[in-house]
Amino acid sequence: MTSEQLTTADLANAAANGRELEHHATPLLPGDFSEEMRTRWETIQTAFVDDPRVSVQHADELVASAIKRLAETFAQERSKLEQQWSTGNDVSTEDLRQALRRYRAFFQRILSV
Repeated sequence: MTSEQLTTADLANAAANGRELEHHATPLLPGDFSEEMRTRWETIQTAFVDDPRVSVQHADELVASAIKRLAETFAQERSKLEQQWSTGNDVSTEDLRQALRRYRAFFQRILSV
């Protein structure tokens, strides 16, 4: 599926206990990426009948790709804030509040899994 053989084992380092979440309307990934992932998932799931082992391998790669994209998204947001700080520009409290809210929503989603 991908040229880079990334697995969830490469990305995961700990498990967490779940807890209730408040509803968060803001998606963590862009809509077009999410739709592509859903389409790829359907293909993987359909192929399970013919080759279960390969389907599970592809499912792991798909999940790893989604996790990687999510990490890249947060890294980009952090980089933007750091660029503002490094040029001496003040980052508004509102920008920081929004960033913290996004981290909180993501963190709570992780713990709910």
